[in-house]
Amino acid sequence: MSKAAAQALKSEGNGFFKTKCFAEAIEKYTAAIEKDPTDVTFYSNRSACYAALDMWTEAAEDGRQCIITDKSFVKGYFRAALAQQNLGNLDAALDAVKRGLGIDSTSADLKRMSRELEESLRQRKVESFITQAEAHLDKGDVTSAYKTLDAGMRLDPNSKALNKIMETVRPKYERAEKHRLASLDPKERIKEEGDTHFKDAKFEAAIKAYTKCLDAISDKSSELAIKCYNNRAACHKQLSNFDDTIGDSTAVLEYKPDDVKALMRRAQAFEACERYKSSLQDVRQVIALGMDKVGKPTYDLANGMQHRLNKVIQQLKSG
Repeated sequence: MSKAAAQALKSEGNGFFKTKCFAEAIEKYTAAIEKDPTDVTFYSNRSACYAALDMWTEAAEDGRQCIITDKSFVKGYFRAALAQQNLGNLDAALDAVKRGLGIDSTSADLKRMSRELEESLRQRKVESFITQAEAHLDKGDVTSAYKTLDAGMRLDPNSKALNKIMETVRPKYERAEKHRLASLDPKERIKEEGDTHFKDAKFEAAIKAYTKCLDAISDKSSELAIKCYNNRAACHKQLSNFDDTIGDSTAVLEYKPDDVKALMRRAQAFEACERYKSSLQDVRQVIALGMDKVGKPTYDLANGMQHRLNKVIQQLKSG
């Protein structure tokens, strides 16, 4: 009886919705939910009414209720995403869209919204880069401003705003960089050459530069030597030279036992060489350092590796 009554209330709500009497429609859908909270369409329709009234917080909550009530109801993900988009919560909106596309990858509405959100997020990041660059310039930090703008232009090379600021910043940066390089110790200059080659994905040339720098350094525990070992290990990893990756990472860890980059790089190289126990030992050391020190992305990566390595080692034992 209550379900039939709820459907009757829904029909009344639909009538109000068609005539754009959204407040009255909301009352009917709310009454329908009170009689039958298991019908996902009640929440969906009420969310649409809230959206029509620009009541986006309420629309988002009903979108969320749609998903809770029926995870396979694709329109619920759209309702939630639309509301979050209008609330300015673009990441939450995109998350809802992706979850919905996981249910129905052909949804035209969700695919369109996914494109819109990706573009909005890209523009927001570009605006953030501009704000950061201007803040650096206000402090007279031309180098940080240049690097921020460079990162932004990799995201949107055609941005008029980024290019306009870069036209002012680039000459200043190039003068400062020329002066900085001229004042460097010869060994540091060689290391910088390696860094440039690495950024250009010229890994073999970078290895030669780092090796030349290391050959010129007598104190292999110095900060410069450790940077060269670390960077050369990164080059070897890019070229899948895993034994050399292990060697250079080990050289770093001899002087800096808690160097996170060296530990993770060596763990990945050990895994690639099927030295699973050694790899597991390194990732456990990273995890033991804690999320605050290593950062969430690295911590999560190490944790994932730990689960995978434990599984492989167990399979090898039982096989």
